Amino acid sequence: MKVWGLTGSIGMGKSTAARAFRRLGVPIFDADAAVHALQSPGGRAVRPIAREFPGTERDGATDREALRSAVLGQPEALKRLERIIHPLVREAQARFLARWRGRGARLVVLDIPLLFETRRDLREFDKILVVSAPAAVQRTRVLRRGGMTEARLAAIRARQMPDAEKRRRADVVIRTGLSRHHAQARVRRLVLAP
Repeated sequence: MKVWGLTGSIGMGKSTAARAFRRLGVPIFDADAAVHALQSPGGRAVRPIAREFPGTERDGATDREALRSAVLGQPEALKRLERIIHPLVREAQARFLARWRGRGARLVVLDIPLLFETRRDLREFDKILVVSAPAAVQRTRVLRRGGMTEARLAAIRARQMPDAEKRRRADVVIRTGLSRHHAQARVRRLVLAP
């Protein structure tokens, strides 16, 4: 089974690329969705996060805004959070890989936004795909999101590897700033290649 890593900075169109893979029947592990599940009511990360960051639990779930306030712009706090979250996400990923290997999947994609930033062993992947768009397109996309501000975008960008460096490290770059059709066609060619 081939394992491809899909990554890209905020607002680059990674979700669009992931949807294109799904439409082609490729199983996708979504690291962001795994984090959301871990922080939802009954999620395995809710209590450990609340112990580490008092005031971040509400109605049995992690209050994501309170948690964001507790860690944004504070590298040490962010590291403490990552020590809770990352091992749990890796466990979910291992279950995903075992399930699809058992089903005889030819290819799976691990959608991991901070693939490079978390210093993953890239030997886990047969191919690294980076989704990229021009900075102006990225900014426009991100600022359309509810609650997003220039300051928040700057803080997020500060902890993400620059797009140019991600593209340099990639095996394949999927450009999304041209048109949705262009990105979808690129994904299709990748999946259908022998």
